[in-house]
Amino acid sequence: MQKYLSLLLLGCLLVMQATAQMRTITGRVQDKKTHAAISGAVISLKKGGKAITHSDQKGRFTLNVPNGPLTLEAIAADYQTTTLQITAGLSSVVINMQPILHPVNAKDDRVLEEVITTGYVHKAPEPLSEPSATPIASPMAYSLQGKVAGVAVNYGNGKRRAPAGRFNTEDYSPVTENIFHAATDEPLSTFSIDVDRASYSNVRRFLNQGVQPPQDAVRVEEMINYFDYNYKSPTGKDPVAIYTDMAVCPWNTSHQLVRIAIKGKDVDARELPPSNLVFLLDVSGSMDEENKLPLVKRAFAALVQQLRPEDKVAVVVYAGAAGVVLPSTSGSEKKKILEAMESLQAGGSTAGGEGIELAYKIAAENRSAKSNNRIILATDGDFNIGASSDGALQRLIEKERQQGIFLSVLGFGMGNYKDNKLELLADKGNGNYAYIDNFEEARRTFVTEFGGTLFTIAKDVKLQVEFNPAFVQSYRLVGYENRLLANEDFNNDKKDAGDMGVGHTVTALYEIISTTDKAGKGVNWVDPLKYQQHTVVGHLPEVLTVKLRYKQPQENKSRLMEQVLPYNRQQITEAPEDFRMATAAAAFGQLLRNSAFKGAITYNDVLQLASSAKGQDKEGYRAEFIQLVKKAQLIGKDQE
Repeated sequence: MQKYLSLLLLGCLLVMQATAQMRTITGRVQDKKTHAAISGAVISLKKGGKAITHSDQKGRFTLNVPNGPLTLEAIAADYQTTTLQITAGLSSVVINMQPILHPVNAKDDRVLEEVITTGYVHKAPEPLSEPSATPIASPMAYSLQGKVAGVAVNYGNGKRRAPAGRFNTEDYSPVTENIFHAATDEPLSTFSIDVDRASYSNVRRFLNQGVQPPQDAVRVEEMINYFDYNYKSPTGKDPVAIYTDMAVCPWNTSHQLVRIAIKGKDVDARELPPSNLVFLLDVSGSMDEENKLPLVKRAFAALVQQLRPEDKVAVVVYAGAAGVVLPSTSGSEKKKILEAMESLQAGGSTAGGEGIELAYKIAAENRSAKSNNRIILATDGDFNIGASSDGALQRLIEKERQQGIFLSVLGFGMGNYKDNKLELLADKGNGNYAYIDNFEEARRTFVTEFGGTLFTIAKDVKLQVEFNPAFVQSYRLVGYENRLLANEDFNNDKKDAGDMGVGHTVTALYEIISTTDKAGKGVNWVDPLKYQQHTVVGHLPEVLTVKLRYKQPQENKSRLMEQVLPYNRQQITEAPEDFRMATAAAAFGQLLRNSAFKGAITYNDVLQLASSAKGQDKEGYRAEFIQLVKKAQLIGKDQE
């Protein structure tokens, strides 16, 4: 008995000694110049431990660290990584972070006096609201009346007005990275799928111009899902199939990386239903650049060539007002459609809300019981007239999608590009979102992946992953920050989610810390719960269960699928090519974001991983990725 009492006393002494060697630091993260609070900043020990936390909405944080002097590191989107030396007795700190000043694009680095769109001031005609059989050569060649800031107007006396100055008003929604969650406290992770890839092609645009992309322009899940993966098509009654596997995480080899892959069924183009399409084209003054309206015309010309006689296309434009350039026309009349497209010119302000309303009206008028109804919006997103607020546009699209008319969005241009608004429109419109930076991307969207772009096979697709705490100590979802759902949303059929097109693939990665990783117990996002009974259930070999809900395109009730992942330890170099490629894309995105979770990965590691996963690469996208990594590596060295 005395032996056990001695052991108990020794244990208590050891715990007291360990506690005495730790201390709590509180602090605030703020902008160095304005002192504004920075939320979502990740604060961690640079050396000597794995303590890590993040700042709240007021920039505040609490971190348990060892006693003695140490170095804190803070990482936040659009701010330079900041380190702070902490002395032994200091318990309260303020971390001042310096904003990153992104250089203005070379092509955009010019005075507004060089951006000239000429119009003539006279009484504006009534807005076009009824279909017109005659293409409009210049739909908005009337009365600009100074509505577009910085666009010159010809008043008929040879004088033009354009205020001097530089501009770069690109806009991105903030991305606060997902953190680790304890599997005992939060065993469920729920999110909507995302087949968009706009972020990747937009990042490519920056890197090809020798510029580091803004951190919030990098959405890791869209970097991953840009690539074609050779997953097996579903063979059962469900239009999608689920695959799972795991390997050692390359950026932190004490962790594991789980891959969840979804493949949509392939459908012969001859079996696809007839399409009722409306091309909704922004022809405002901001589109009057070579990489905007002219590229829009070439992109849609590629789509027109894919149309069948049973397909129909209408063309709606908007600038100062919205109008119908071409009424719904059979796909057999390709020449007529192309002539209408080619006649368009840019000029005027941007009545985006009015254009969207008119496009839905035209689509509804030409809808049939079996038709595939879709609006394809092409714009730089710079709405400034009409229902232009995010809230108003969201409510409009949520109302109209109930008619079974989907909205896909194509982004163009630079300098005034509104990524955040276009992503929102596509998300709420049950469509996909792509950024077209060159004609090759247009060809891929409208030719190579014609079916996936236009035809939905499963809507409101949600994933819910349940982690087995017998194996998983903690986990974090890599990317998908703006696709997270509440756990109760999974079974709620009224909750909107992402959609999958013909042949689409979706890949999600989880970084997990296993219960056997003793070093991982330093993850201290929250204090241990006092009153919870942490009873572990399940079998050790079973790592997690994936549940998937989807709806058939014409149905409102979801269907359920499940898949279990058994434990499998393998090096990432032994994993399938597609797994390695997805991992390389995720690692690259984390490096570009200067992620707090990028671990020990380097650009050279990404290059090695991607090179080993190149495979047949019929379209050359993986080879292009390797070149982009090399460019990013050089840009990073230039900015050191």
